[in-house]
Amino acid sequence: MSTVQIDRLLETVIRQGASDLHLSIQRPPTLRLHGKLRSLATKVLDPDDMVSLMKSVTPERAQQELQEEGSCDFGFAYGDEARFRVAVFRQRGAITMVLRLIPNKLLTFEEIGLPVICKELIRRPRGLFIVTGPTGSGKTTSLATMLDHINMNLDRHIITVEDPIEYYHWHKKSVVNQREVGVDVPSFSEALRRALRADPDVILVGEMRDLETIEAAIRAAETGHLVFATLHTTGAAGTINRIIDAFPVNQQAQVRVQLSTSLIAVLSQVLLARVDRPGRVASYEFLVVTPAIANLIRENKVFRIDSAIQTGRKFGMQLLDDHLWSLYSQGIISAEEMIDKSKDPGDLTEKVHRAGGSVGRTELDEKSEAE
Repeated sequence: MSTVQIDRLLETVIRQGASDLHLSIQRPPTLRLHGKLRSLATKVLDPDDMVSLMKSVTPERAQQELQEEGSCDFGFAYGDEARFRVAVFRQRGAITMVLRLIPNKLLTFEEIGLPVICKELIRRPRGLFIVTGPTGSGKTTSLATMLDHINMNLDRHIITVEDPIEYYHWHKKSVVNQREVGVDVPSFSEALRRALRADPDVILVGEMRDLETIEAAIRAAETGHLVFATLHTTGAAGTINRIIDAFPVNQQAQVRVQLSTSLIAVLSQVLLARVDRPGRVASYEFLVVTPAIANLIRENKVFRIDSAIQTGRKFGMQLLDDHLWSLYSQGIISAEEMIDKSKDPGDLTEKVHRAGGSVGRTELDEKSEAE
């Protein structure tokens, strides 16, 4: 299989608006389209196809890493049309690739349905803004939208630390510098340490992977920078607990105090398949740190945050399950999709039944019955 065909495959991904392309032996190339896998009507790939496909897009540095480590990640631009983030790994002695499409067009707040209050919060000069959610839930897209909004409207020095760089940002009203872990800098924590010496206003930390990075992100927020970061957690309260639990017990009280003063907001999101038209829609949980919520964090009463979010609607806050319910009520998502992605599936199932609807059996029902 020649590079012409990798081009044909990438064209197909872009044309159909797929999110990912899966290339694996003993199967034809497969797209992930609106969350579901669809095989293309082309030949089944063999090990030789996979080697030539891999070589046609993988830079030398990454090929060497694949040899030594058995896997590698990198990003590349496909003309002016799009960028791809690529994961290559060995399985059963053969090569497998997954290419994630990163569109070149940055979306607006309205297009992705971000809570309106985000626009006000990201004008703040300092603090920590965390975006969380499972892999593939659109965290990168939400962050790119917020950074682009700052870039267009405010004069700031923005430094991003990513692994790999996904959306490219060009200088607009702000100055934007993007550093790629493994290419421009060895690690997230090292990049953060260096960033503080480069007169930044806004810092984006692609991922808070380890204690060192979490510490550095909190420190940067405390010293007068606006810091965006991501975590793979669900829900605002869960995110705060996850950060505190990353620290040794004897430091946790101090971290609670630091978080209570530096945290601005937690945006937690999931992506769902639509039923009203092809495509996906994001559902958000949004916590804005008010003085009352700062107190709950400081006093180790994080379990009360969910009810505080419910009463904090006037500040633009919302619980994930409430937003899911509103999407379901508007006929945008199915009951099954809502319940699969919810935090309290039992409660929402009951609500559906009370409203006269029905829910197809989901894994969650079977799991709760088994328990």
